Amino acid sequence: MTSRSDSTHTPAEPGLRADRVTREAGGRLIVDGVTLAPPPGATVGLLGPNGSGKSTLLRILAGVLAPASGVVTLDGRPLRDVGRRTVARRVAVVDQDATTQVELSVEEVVRLGRIPHRRAWSPATPQDDEAVREALTRTGLADRSGQSWHTLSGGERQRVQIARALAQTPRELLLDEPTNHLDIQHQLDLLSLVADLPLTSVIALHDLNLAAMFCDHVLVLREGVAYAAGTPGEVITEELIAKVYGVRAVVTTADDGPQPRPSIRFLRA
Repeated sequence: MTSRSDSTHTPAEPGLRADRVTREAGGRLIVDGVTLAPPPGATVGLLGPNGSGKSTLLRILAGVLAPASGVVTLDGRPLRDVGRRTVARRVAVVDQDATTQVELSVEEVVRLGRIPHRRAWSPATPQDDEAVREALTRTGLADRSGQSWHTLSGGERQRVQIARALAQTPRELLLDEPTNHLDIQHQLDLLSLVADLPLTSVIALHDLNLAAMFCDHVLVLREGVAYAAGTPGEVITEELIAKVYGVRAVVTTADDGPQPRPSIRFLRA
């Protein structure tokens, strides 16, 4: 993964990548020349205070927003040249809050993930059925498939949304603050599930400790600029927290895994 100041992006590289993308809104830069090149299969955390550009960068990566300058590529092709259907088959998005007024079962919500793979009004294929079954099983929802969406808790709904995304059979998964409004247990369960998926995942997060626990790499945004990028152990420091978030913290590091994992304790003002 690279930051604005350390770009190793080449057009031939596979996967979903952003190269020096910029986006303006209301006369100010929301994303300012950011490069993001997630390693295949990695879990990448987007960090930064509110308004730092995390959600906007995710929308640019998803093709929902077009960059004012720079380019997003998918397997070396500019995203603007790739059909929306092709993008939807490759890239799945899980938003902060998903809701519906329609009475749907868990399985029916998950089946929405197969829309990019089907022609309009065509019946479900055996491949569709298998993708839905696998997504429900992988997310631990097989025994809840017939339950109404509206009876689920917030954590369960987020899990269903991940199952819907997995039913798309994507290679890249983009998640915008997926742990918002969840209790600690559901936060840990959800991010553990995402980190174990055989996909390239980019997750916007507020919680630095969760990012340190579950992300292979992090990109820290500050006022739209890529302030720092690297492994959590390299990036999440007391100095960075003070400069980016404006708070004091004590950071300790555990070396008992494949890479150092920092733990953050915030200090009262």
